[in-house]
Amino acid sequence: MSSAPKPPPATPRLAATVLLLRDGADGLEVFMVVRHHQIDFAAGALVFPGGKLAPGDSEAAVHARCSGIGEVSAEQRALRVAAIREAFEECGVLLARQRGAAALVGPQRLAALGARYRKPLETGEAGIGQMLEAEDLELACDALVPFAHWITPVNMPKRFDTHFYLAAAPADHLAVHDGTEHVDSVWLRPADAIAEGEAGTRTIIPPTRLNLQVLAQSRSVAQALTAARQRPIVTVLPVPFRGPEGVRMRIPAEAGYGITEFVPEAAASKL
Repeated sequence: MSSAPKPPPATPRLAATVLLLRDGADGLEVFMVVRHHQIDFAAGALVFPGGKLAPGDSEAAVHARCSGIGEVSAEQRALRVAAIREAFEECGVLLARQRGAAALVGPQRLAALGARYRKPLETGEAGIGQMLEAEDLELACDALVPFAHWITPVNMPKRFDTHFYLAAAPADHLAVHDGTEHVDSVWLRPADAIAEGEAGTRTIIPPTRLNLQVLAQSRSVAQALTAARQRPIVTVLPVPFRGPEGVRMRIPAEAGYGITEFVPEAAASKL
């Protein structure tokens, strides 16, 4: 008897993740959040803020309020919108300016915007375009530097096509987790986050760990941003294969992670 045909792979959903950076007393630090244990993706893991695109992220009126990114595709513009929106929703940092201004919104304006719009954006009751129009804001897309691109393996039931961005966290914006999707937040040196994952005190999924390893090569925000601008973005789609030691994941050497394969950990099923 012939077996039933395999269903086609799930279509990956576009998503954006932002690595907010600051210069700490002992070097470069990155803002990370802990996923709620009841969330169906990367439950309990230490991750960077981010999420899938919302319908409003692709609106032409929103794209008209994106500054400093030049000629990029509508998809790439929407991804940057999503990265900024997710940072605002998930940790209260807003990379936006009053339209025509040079400086980002200050702490008092940010607090008012957060109280008015953060929850409606998070629940989907409002789109980011409503906030931009009502408050006459533009998104500081020039503050984002492309860093990495990962796609969930084809054998996974839930898949994401995730673009990672770096951004210097505004010094006067207080980053705080949202308390719903995320239950904790912390500023960590990349090397310390990696060490906590290896010690088992944190759950860190493979894309997060490998991107932390790249980030750990920089000692300051300026150095990390410069390195990211010079580093080519190579799409990483891990491919499972069975070797002598069992199932492993293969990734392209050109991606610059210093490895071409890794052992899928328990959390790798959430990749």
